[in-house]
This record gives sequence, structure tokens and C-alpha cells, in this order.
Amino acid sequence: MITKKEQLTALVITYNELGYIEKCIESVSFADEIIVVDSFSTDGTFEYLENHPKVKVIQNTFENFTAQKSFALKQATNDWVLFLDADEIVSDSLQLEISETVSSDTEIAAFWFYRQFMFKNEKLNYSGWQTDKNYRLFRKSKASFSDCKIVHETLDVEGTSGILTEKLIHYCYKNHDDYKGKMLKYGRLKAIESFYREKKYSYAMMIAKTSWKFFNHYILRLGFLDGKKGFIICHLNSLGVLERYKELKKLEQKNELVYYLVMP
Repeated sequence: MITKKEQLTALVITYNELGYIEKCIESVSFADEIIVVDSFSTDGTFEYLENHPKVKVIQNTFENFTAQKSFALKQATNDWVLFLDADEIVSDSLQLEISETVSSDTEIAAFWFYRQFMFKNEKLNYSGWQTDKNYRLFRKSKASFSDCKIVHETLDVEGTSGILTEKLIHYCYKNHDDYKGKMLKYGRLKAIESFYREKKYSYAMMIAKTSWKFFNHYILRLGFLDGKKGFIICHLNSLGVLERYKELKKLEQKNELVYYLVMP
């Protein structure tokens, strides 16, 4: 267990995660404080969390991932923070490594976690994710979420970074409709990022980027070795890129319409 000298807050953001949030919360029960920020779930997620004796749940309207995670981070009362997605699980061995790290008086400000991706209950070993890593454990006083991205948010760290040995388990694929919905949502959010960075829609780039996404993950990054699972994941990931460009085109058209409407 973590000593009282250095306590740990586990943070999670949720929206309609019943069926996954239970295992996530159970896996962080070793933390001294568990805070969940819920985006007004409609599937019973909020009610489950509200009745959990170890969880403090707060509802906050979802704007984008960076804003929601920044809001959650402000709620933590401890300096050490473990930030998870609702479909991630901390294994027993990773719990031990986290506890030892927090209690070790380390000078490192933030730690990367490698992740084991799961297709339902089966491992995905390739498909472009074999080198995936994210900041999950860090000091609140030394880190903040960058406002440069609104999806696949970036953590700005003041100080040195380390990497933990044990992997975080990520149940990324529940079913086809759920995963496709996530990829399309990410694509639309990335379109907003691109629009505000004044990137322009291009049909040629849409076709090239979408094709490259599939080719890179399925062929170059060995997604075919994951079999049918790899094809499904790589295909849906490429659909997210296609959606980004389609949404960017819509945003540009709306912007042009507004411009002409306000012209004298």
C-alpha cells in the first residue's frame, strides 16, 4: 500500500461505460482517492459510481477530451495522480509497481505506460499499437494538459519522465458499432483542431491519408498478424481519418456561408 507520506489520486473520465467502469474502479481501489468525472451518462454509469463507497463522482458537460481531463485534474487533492480511461485496467503487478514508484521519493515527474490492447477479451499484438505509450502517472504540480489538442490530449511535463515496466490493459474494442463510433467521434474532433489551425480540406489528401493509415497499420506495422481482428481495427482506424476530412470540408463550407451572409 502507498504510505501516507505520498498519497495517490486515481482519476477517470466516463460516458456510458457500464460494463467496463466496474473493473476499472476495482483495479484502482489501492489508491487513496478515486475521482470520476462523468459526462452525464445515460446507461447507469453515474448511478453505479454514485453508490460506490470509495468513489467521488462529479458530472461535468463534455466539451472535448482536453477540457474534461483538465477539469478532472483540478479535482485531485493529492500531488501524485494516476489518470486512466474507463476501459483501462491496472493489473496486480502494475499496482505494485505504481505503489513502489510513488513511495520511492523519485525525482521523476511523470511516467509513461505501455498498453496491452484488447479486442474484446483477445490480445492485439500489432496493428500499429505495439509501441503505444501514454502518460498515466504524474505529479499534478509538474504537469498540465496542453490546449493545443482536443483529442488524444498531450501532457506538458515540467521535469524528467520515466517508463514503467508493467503494461496497462486497454479494452479498446467492445464491439463493432462502439469502436466505429469512437473513431468517427475522434475524427470529427480532429477536424475541429485542423480547422482552427487553418488547415485546408483537400480531396487528394483525404484519399492519400486514409489509404496510408490503413497501409501503415495493417501492412507496415503488421496488423495482418492479428488476423481478422487486425483487419477490423485497421479498417475502422482509417475510417476515422476519412471522417476527419469529411468533417473539415463541412466546417469550411459553413464558414464560407457565414462569411457571405455577413458581407455588406
